Amino acid sequence: MPTIQSIRARRAKGETLSEIATHEKVSVPTVRKYLAMRDLSPTLPVKQEKPSILDPYKGIIEGYLDEDDRSWHKQRHSAKRIHERLAEEHDAKVGYTTVQLYVKRRRDERRTAKDQYLKLVWAPGEAQVDFGEADFIVYGRKRRVHYLVVDFPFSNVGLAQVFFGENAECVCQGLKSIFEYIGGVPGRLVFDNATGVGRRIGDAVRTSELFGRLACHFGFDYAFCNPRSGHEKGAVENKVGATRRGLFVPTPRVYDIERYNERLLDRCMERSDKEHYAKGESERALFMEDVLALRELPDDAFAVASYSHAKCDKYGYICLDGNHRYAADPSFARRTVIVGRRAFDIDIFTEEGELICTHKRAYGKAPSTSDDPLSQLNVLCMKPGGWTNSQVRYSLPEDLRSAMDEMDRAQLSDALRCLRSVAEDAGYDTAVRAMGECVGLLGEVDRSSVEVVASCMASGRKAIVYDDPADLDAYDAVYGKGGDRDGLSG
Repeated sequence: MPTIQSIRARRAKGETLSEIATHEKVSVPTVRKYLAMRDLSPTLPVKQEKPSILDPYKGIIEGYLDEDDRSWHKQRHSAKRIHERLAEEHDAKVGYTTVQLYVKRRRDERRTAKDQYLKLVWAPGEAQVDFGEADFIVYGRKRRVHYLVVDFPFSNVGLAQVFFGENAECVCQGLKSIFEYIGGVPGRLVFDNATGVGRRIGDAVRTSELFGRLACHFGFDYAFCNPRSGHEKGAVENKVGATRRGLFVPTPRVYDIERYNERLLDRCMERSDKEHYAKGESERALFMEDVLALRELPDDAFAVASYSHAKCDKYGYICLDGNHRYAADPSFARRTVIVGRRAFDIDIFTEEGELICTHKRAYGKAPSTSDDPLSQLNVLCMKPGGWTNSQVRYSLPEDLRSAMDEMDRAQLSDALRCLRSVAEDAGYDTAVRAMGECVGLLGEVDRSSVEVVASCMASGRKAIVYDDPADLDAYDAVYGKGGDRDGLSG
């Protein structure tokens, strides 16, 4: 541009074309061209496509990439394979680098087109639902729990409830508790495709019977995200992480999950006393608009339970979820009963609907039995005062029971924790036998010894038994019996 300005300025002063060309060190035709230019407005810096030796084969390469989109992601064309096919099938004389650079550029362009997202607008009263996981210390033992989060994107307020699973009973109980807390029902809920209430397969949506009844009872609409499409409910995805970091750090210590859930809702609302990240208003104030848009709660309460029939075995037990056994009553051996599954409990009824008993619902892959003494150990470790009348005490052999009866509260608490720890790895019966042997040999409960003996029993190895007792008199003489080990005595 400075050259053009100079040429035009010299021409305005009356210099000839030859003089201008000499001073600017350009050709006369160049001077004529710059003087003849009328429109000097800025132009778009459009990328100019240059002819390429690959042009005749670009359509073929696009076909390969289209084929890859329909194939398993581990069985697609590499740039090298495309180069080989062009050479073998189309006799293309093209360098590998040319093919590799073009394939990379086209894949980036195609990927960008597929990864574009829309900024979604959420109306007041609409909510997103998802599960997260966090570690809790329950009855003194760390375990991984699940928490349901219902997030209102309009106000960014999220409410959570903690459970031991992600089944339909947990989801429905969490939704019911949150609906009752906020005093209304969201008009529309969007669920992750992996939640326990149902899933979307193509255009078809399948839901559990319990969730279908809940939706009809409370009168809300629902939708499910596409598989592997977390961006469709990005608000609740972020809220799941924020809830974990804000409410579950440090690791919570819990003895009653249901009572903890009641307090948790208030704590969730306390976190909304801040300004919305984009709207410049208080989240709690925006949440009032969500509340005004909610539908009314129905007059009748909804009982969150799934019912089915089950047949007791010859001992009067039923087996649920594949590996959890619950005692009905010996008199119901080989008879059919009605089972009510709830989020935290299992109810067992006669076929006439009379309640037989209620058990705490077991979760996890490890087999469990409702009357297994191990199920009481968690509570007993926290409350050793219940030892005298506990089921654990009466399950122990007489020698071990007598030894533990003589322990003071601190020793008893340590012994119970030792029994629980070893039983979780080796099983309750093995832990009891190992502890009994250690008490018989050592006269006390030593955790390391119990673990070693239990490990030997579990693996089928026998503990080492010496023919003669070990003679420690020499050590007593050196260190002094019970002794001072700071130095040797003469």
